[in-house]
Amino acid sequence: MRRTDRLFDLLQILRDGKLHTAQAMADRLEVSVRTIYRDMETLQASGVPVEGERGVGYMATGAITLPPLSLTPEELEALNLGIAIVSEAADPDLAKSAHSLGQKLDAVLPEQVISDADSWKFAVYPFADAARGLGHMPTLRSAIKARQKLTLSYQSIDKQKTTRTIRPLHMEYWGRVWTLTAWCDLRMAFRVFRIDLIQDATALPELFEDEPGKRFQDYLAVQDST
Repeated sequence: MRRTDRLFDLLQILRDGKLHTAQAMADRLEVSVRTIYRDMETLQASGVPVEGERGVGYMATGAITLPPLSLTPEELEALNLGIAIVSEAADPDLAKSAHSLGQKLDAVLPEQVISDADSWKFAVYPFADAARGLGHMPTLRSAIKARQKLTLSYQSIDKQKTTRTIRPLHMEYWGRVWTLTAWCDLRMAFRVFRIDLIQDATALPELFEDEPGKRFQDYLAVQDST
């Protein structure tokens, strides 16, 4: 069972307001008690009103719950941008609520494995950073659809600035941070760029064809083999 589905199932179990032991929930979801402990800590840290402790049990103390939603990447992007804007609001209550909402989203988004070279810790990046770079989205989307090369100005996490020509292949969301997978003509290899670290993206008149070894499916095959 995916962690996303398990967290949702836990919320459904707890919404009756009764006390549930970790063992009972573990048996019901066919996972270990240790997994339930971790999930409950995640829900509590994300602002879900759940009370309890190990060895005693857990119960919901009342919350506004929503039915399951399937969001498109565009809808998720719009929600992401809205949270980023409200979190910078002068009203401290609204800003606090925006941060809490962002944490809840992080808790239920699918977990992904990110290589050490491209990893980052979500918690250390403020919401203002999440909004930065979203202005490049239209250009990136259009270039992916049209198979159009881009000139990319990029500043890495360690502040190294480069300009390179890329073949944009795929965009993905990793919990308030978007990434762009591309074939880099400079490095002659696949690279994954954080969109919020892109300084400039300019579409070139040059189009590219899907060449074996430079396609997104080839990138996935490389990832599966490592």
